[in-house]
Amino acid sequence: MGKSVWHIAATRVFTEIFEAVWDWAKEKLTTEEINKLLLATENVGISVWHISGTRVFPEIFETLWDWAKEKLTTEEINNKLLLATDNKGRAIWHIVATHVYPEIFETVWDWAKEKLTTEEINNKFLLTTDNKGRTIWHVAAKWGKSEILQTIWELAKQILTTEDLCNKWFLATDNTGRTVWHAALKRHSFLLWKLYEWAEEAKLTEEICNKLFLATDSKGKTVWQVAAEQRILMILGRLQSRN
Repeated sequence: MGKSVWHIAATRVFTEIFEAVWDWAKEKLTTEEINKLLLATENVGISVWHISGTRVFPEIFETLWDWAKEKLTTEEINNKLLLATDNKGRAIWHIVATHVYPEIFETVWDWAKEKLTTEEINNKFLLTTDNKGRTIWHVAAKWGKSEILQTIWELAKQILTTEDLCNKWFLATDNTGRTVWHAALKRHSFLLWKLYEWAEEAKLTEEICNKLFLATDSKGKTVWQVAAEQRILMILGRLQSRN
């Protein structure tokens, strides 16, 4: 599969395994060799950096991140860590947007604000999509990460134009035609209230708000039909009554 001991250790439940490998590497390998291993990818394009972003323990991610900040150049961090994608088209943003620890997302975001240009944040962070056509907005909504969604929203409303917020954010669809509303309805109906509040905050027109309720996915289902399947029509009805 092309996995190194780093990839394997980073997937273990016990952080002690990774720490043992890490301590050995610092003792026996040169900085250049460690950097090469940190940036190496397995056959599906996943680096140990990507893997550490999916784990339930933040210690491994923080260890690698601290090393990267100290030993890698800004260009290497930007192009080979922050903006690098795996074979599924996922950047680190998509991965940490699913994480149980919002502070991991914030760690990456703090670096991005400092080192990336506004254009890069716009096109390669907020609006970039994976191979399924999902932005980090879609991913965080699907996984019910309300704190991360809030962080993303605070950024988006500062950087994106009203037109982009409308067409590339609230009305944006993935490869199955699902909007962020469809994604949230699948598992996390409580997010609908926040999504609607943000739509109101963005001062979207009544016409746009109606489109949010009437948009259909690739199966021809509106959010109303999805809500009916999830037995949460009451919530959706209350939201539309506010429009």
